[in-house]
Amino acid sequence: MEKSLDLINTRIRDGNARVVTADEMPAIVDELGEEGALEEVDVVTTGTFGAMCSSGAFFNFGHADPPIRMERVWLNDVEAYAGLAAVDAYLGATQEADSPNRVYGGAHVLEDLIAGNTVELRATSHGTDCYPRRSITTDLLLEDMNQAVMLNPRNSYQCYDAAANSTDRTLYTYMGSLLPRCGNISYSGAGTLSPLANDPGFRVIGGGVPIFLAGGEGMVVGEGTQNSAGGGFGTLMVTGDMKGMRQDFLRAAVMNG
Repeated sequence: MEKSLDLINTRIRDGNARVVTADEMPAIVDELGEEGALEEVDVVTTGTFGAMCSSGAFFNFGHADPPIRMERVWLNDVEAYAGLAAVDAYLGATQEADSPNRVYGGAHVLEDLIAGNTVELRATSHGTDCYPRRSITTDLLLEDMNQAVMLNPRNSYQCYDAAANSTDRTLYTYMGSLLPRCGNISYSGAGTLSPLANDPGFRVIGGGVPIFLAGGEGMVVGEGTQNSAGGGFGTLMVTGDMKGMRQDFLRAAVMNG
């Protein structure tokens, strides 16, 4: 049996589509067989929700009066990269706060903004004729920014390594605490829900494909950094408007290692 995308899209628009998760699909195939499952199910959803570095966001703060060309920028004492334009910056999720003894970083800033919390913007400059102002400190909400665009260079690993520790002492790593003498194994993955594990040939997932990202509408930009799809370690670069995201689907985390 074949089912066209036009038919599936028509059923989605009419509200008649049968949608299941990738977790549910194997049981349906066992019950109905492949042909029966294809006839019964229109959409199979996949997804990931876990710790991921290589994430961040571009911000355009808008111009002050008098204007400033922001050469260095901090959001809640977390420095963002400002070598872009006068009031543009990119904040990386793993950038740590300058404040001593503060367990806080870029991911916490992103979560605070999406949660509707006020964030302190601080910027400095040498000053120019076009942009005479040399410093600014102000409080901002997400809604105050012209743009807040999440752009994650590497998300959604197709699969990932497992880690064990053969030494005689506990190792504290970004994959968790590894006990001595192979006392445990740590691994990361979404199992049957993993998007790229369900599309290893990238037949559907690719540049321009709409996705659900951190509670809002997003899009696949293309292959992510360190992409190695031929070896089973494909990655995706993804983007989305932070103003449509929800805190339920974005959480900051701290890992020693």
